[in-house]
Amino acid sequence: MRRIVIVGGVAGGASVAARLRRLNEEDHIILIERGPHVSFANCGLPYYIGDEITDRNKLLIQTPELMHDRMNIDVRIQTEALKINRAEQQLLVKTAGQEEVIDYDILILSTGAKPIEIPVEGKEQSHVFTLRNIPDMDQIKTYIEEKNVKTASVIGGGFIGLEMAENLHALGIQVSLFELGNQVMPGVDLDMAQGIHEHLIQQGVDLRLEQSITRIDSQTVTTSTNETLTADMVIMAIGVLPESTLAEEAGLELGLKKAIKTNDVFQTNDAHIYAIGDVSEVTHQISGQAAHIPLAWIANRQGRLLADHLNGKTFEPLKPIGTAIAKVFDLNVASTGLNEKALKQLDKEYHVIHVSGQSNASYYPGATPMTIKVIFSPQGEIYGAQIVGRKGVDKRIDLIASAMTFKQSVVDLQKIEIAYAPPFSSAKDPVNMAGYIAENVLTDQMKMAQHDEISDAQQLIDVREPIEYDMGTINNAKNIPLGSLRERLNELDRNVPVTVFCQVGQRGYNAARILKNHGFDVINLDGGYKLYKQLHTAPKPVVDKKETVKEEVKTVSENRRFIEASGLQCPGPILKVKENIDEMQEGEQLEIHVTDFGFCTDIDAWANATGNTVISNKTEGGKVKAVVQKGRALPVNVMNDAEGHQLVETKNGATMVVFSGDLDKALASFIIATGAASYGKEVTMFFTFWGLNVIKKPGIKVAKEGLDKAFAQMMPKHAGKLPISKMNMGGMGARMIRHVMNKKKVDSLETMIEKAQSMGVKMVACTMSMDIMAVTKEELIDGVEYGGVATYLGDTEKANLNLFI
Repeated sequence: MRRIVIVGGVAGGASVAARLRRLNEEDHIILIERGPHVSFANCGLPYYIGDEITDRNKLLIQTPELMHDRMNIDVRIQTEALKINRAEQQLLVKTAGQEEVIDYDILILSTGAKPIEIPVEGKEQSHVFTLRNIPDMDQIKTYIEEKNVKTASVIGGGFIGLEMAENLHALGIQVSLFELGNQVMPGVDLDMAQGIHEHLIQQGVDLRLEQSITRIDSQTVTTSTNETLTADMVIMAIGVLPESTLAEEAGLELGLKKAIKTNDVFQTNDAHIYAIGDVSEVTHQISGQAAHIPLAWIANRQGRLLADHLNGKTFEPLKPIGTAIAKVFDLNVASTGLNEKALKQLDKEYHVIHVSGQSNASYYPGATPMTIKVIFSPQGEIYGAQIVGRKGVDKRIDLIASAMTFKQSVVDLQKIEIAYAPPFSSAKDPVNMAGYIAENVLTDQMKMAQHDEISDAQQLIDVREPIEYDMGTINNAKNIPLGSLRERLNELDRNVPVTVFCQVGQRGYNAARILKNHGFDVINLDGGYKLYKQLHTAPKPVVDKKETVKEEVKTVSENRRFIEASGLQCPGPILKVKENIDEMQEGEQLEIHVTDFGFCTDIDAWANATGNTVISNKTEGGKVKAVVQKGRALPVNVMNDAEGHQLVETKNGATMVVFSGDLDKALASFIIATGAASYGKEVTMFFTFWGLNVIKKPGIKVAKEGLDKAFAQMMPKHAGKLPISKMNMGGMGARMIRHVMNKKKVDSLETMIEKAQSMGVKMVACTMSMDIMAVTKEELIDGVEYGGVATYLGDTEKANLNLFI
């Protein structure tokens, strides 16, 4: 009878223990687990925090009792392995403060990984968390519920960081996501990550690339750009490293990132000790080099194969390729093999293609777009693939990963017979299309250019339709639509290379074929203008422009058209918009639903170029839902009435009477004013009585007599001398407020006034109040207008917001 001791449960440890027992009833198996749970679904932890998974018990895969009763495994939870005595083949452990020595014939280390720590001041506080196990999850969940968390900073843009950002957002928490690199999801390349960045911003995440935090305070974080952000909690999700301290102290050989080195049967440099899971090093199938790939599938597979080896079975050495997938709000992001960054480090020559396809037949409801990137050698070996989309991403990445595992060439992707029916795929599935395009590159010598390979020495031809060209194109590109290309060949110089592009590449390929057949040296822009634009335009938030106001509205629901354009590829949705807008009257509206998230930016660009108005533009229920109004005759503030009919607001101004001379109320006035101005409102601030002190100039002295002099002596000299309404304490309170504002990087009142003026906020001083309060024009700041109540009331007629402060 062998005595087999396993350190660490979860994927690797629990798997090897179960398989060992199934193959052999004689072994004495002891499983040591430091935490309270021996086997749990750690990939599901963020989704329990976000209430996507509501039953906590479903995360517990095996309990110690079940493993003992059903498998006769001695499970010892909350037991820490302290030291390995290799000479005596003993393991020192501690349970509830009591130490014990356990003899072993075979020791299996499956101690997993630990979070990467960075030196940040304040990280030891109670509102700073990492997420690796059930207790971590419980602490985070409890803290959110008990402390009524409203804001959070997530540090790290990998799997855990993105999943936590999404699930915190699902709870109504405003999330700032920090990533020190120039992209999230390091497993994919920047060209694929850029679409993820846009989607995160569209969902309302404050995405901060190439930034980190330098300090954590009780309710704020200080960024590497010296900004101060509110953060009721902080999640540290920078990544993981092998938890190999026990192995290192025992003198076992370590490799990449201090992962434990093993041979093909997971044996360390000690014949009696094995290592599997996140703590171990693996050999990557594509590179042939050592790698650390902390993924659950690999750990489970290693556990099974190790048990087989220990019971005399043979197997082909496991060389993983690192297939992974993550959900990022409405997107799914998957990768397998090596990305371009890794291949460049290996100095490998490679080709890249991008395929734009649909999750199912475009004419069947629910079709959504996806982009597949495939990287392959000049000989056709698939080096890696990346996919971003909303549905069917898992199916396609698994197909490509299978082809890679069994060493099929990239051209073989066209041979895969995929189950086809309109609800599930297309007759030419995107994976098949990748094989066809690769064949064009390898066999037909079809030249492809990447986004950074466009040269001024080439003729650049945009073969999209004029409507698409008007919405934006590459500098110096000439528009010759595909349908006109044959008739306009005389406009091209046959002695100069021609680079063609369309929206995603398909029309560009057809154009390239035409030109090649007519003797041109032609190159097709891989990924088309869509990919080029993503990589050459900074992502911008897509905001819903709908306002909820109720003054002087008129119903327009009877003038609303609706188009369901889900499944259509660009330029289909934009063409549908144009066709309908052309038939509509000024002021009528068109609502369109699209499954391509790129439509968010497309529709704004089209409306700006054509003189129409986007009333609302948001993602909801996995679709872009936009409302476009023909022309610009009506302002764009809209709302829904109780019956769901949309109403249009015909006023777009904001007015406020500033009566108070208190610092806190003045601050509130200018915060509201600048906020309203940023929404495009015409803002008027009417300063009367004590409010006149807010707009006084500092350092101005005007000779006054009698009561005028008495008023002047009793009133604040300028905005910097205003008291606060509560706890002024002889001016101490106001100084404290200003000190805190400066520390928190909040603009001073003086700066707010300057910003308001620069944004076009109209400031009117009440001349009647000036006379009563003995305030002269010389004492007021430049740019102030002068008027009476009639001036103010005239502006309120144009306003849908009116305040008295």
